[in-house]
Amino acid sequence: MAEDAIAILPAHIEETVQAIARVQAQHENEATALERLMEQLTAAIGRPAFLVWLALAVAAWTLGNTLGARFGYGPIDPPPFSWLQGAITLAALSVTVIVLTSQRRADKLAGLRAQLTLELAVLGEQKTAKVIELMEQSRRDNPLLDNRRDAEADEMAKPADPETVLEAIAAAPVSAPDEAET
Repeated sequence: MAEDAIAILPAHIEETVQAIARVQAQHENEATALERLMEQLTAAIGRPAFLVWLALAVAAWTLGNTLGARFGYGPIDPPPFSWLQGAITLAALSVTVIVLTSQRRADKLAGLRAQLTLELAVLGEQKTAKVIELMEQSRRDNPLLDNRRDAEADEMAKPADPETVLEAIAAAPVSAPDEAET
């Protein structure tokens, strides 16, 4: 069934799907071994099982050091468990760096997707402008309809120039969130 859905896609949609797949593949191919490792670690840390294992390890550490004296063993890290605190601090720092590294790479992919979305929006706008232009041409050529000028339709029939759109976006003033709310 999935093959049927792909087979009936119009060519321009198929090209878009392929462009998205190329962006994703290029992003994955450009990843270094260390970036892939960071993503795997982020995926492992992000699972609920990680929290369970962490809680079990802390409980085992505290119980082992607290109850060890009862069985004749000297505690490796007696209360207040300074080694455990240091290990947890180091783990927290490591998790922060791992997550930030993965997030930076994910943000790069999100930027590429946003660029592709903008390109598709401009392409859609150009298609809409062409449809309006053709409808206006058909209306003017139809002897049953009054031949009048529609300034709004004429304006909408002009396709947007992507470079002009980018220049307008760059020139637009950016207001801080606090300014927008007041």
